[in-house]
Amino acid sequence: MRLPDEPDIPVQINIVPMIEVIFAILTFFIMSTLFLTRSEGLSVNLPKAATGQAQKSTPVTVSIDEEGEIALNRQPIDLEELETGVRSLIPSEQETLVVLNADEGVNHGQVVAVMDQLRKVKGAKLAIATKK
Repeated sequence: MRLPDEPDIPVQINIVPMIEVIFAILTFFIMSTLFLTRSEGLSVNLPKAATGQAQKSTPVTVSIDEEGEIALNRQPIDLEELETGVRSLIPSEQETLVVLNADEGVNHGQVVAVMDQLRKVKGAKLAIATKK
């Protein structure tokens, strides 16, 4: 029983545990999205371009490392077999983006030779990967 002259104690809600739970959930989502990124190409030093545009994810990636080795979706391939390899990955009667990841130290002539092979494939839209 309360006495009438006793002051009312204000009701308090402790929000510190709620903030801790929110930060734990936020940390979980940040860490999980870091592991969801997918890299299709080999590790190469991409040249820089100020006007580069982001493209949608693509199932076909051609990489040329600094030694001049060519890879199709991370699998080593010869220049002569590149056209048939890309053609087998592209569905018929459908345009598909083919991303070329060429190291900045690669000979320009080899990049042009790879581009020439890729342009022979019907439905292949060529894009060159850069970094900003």
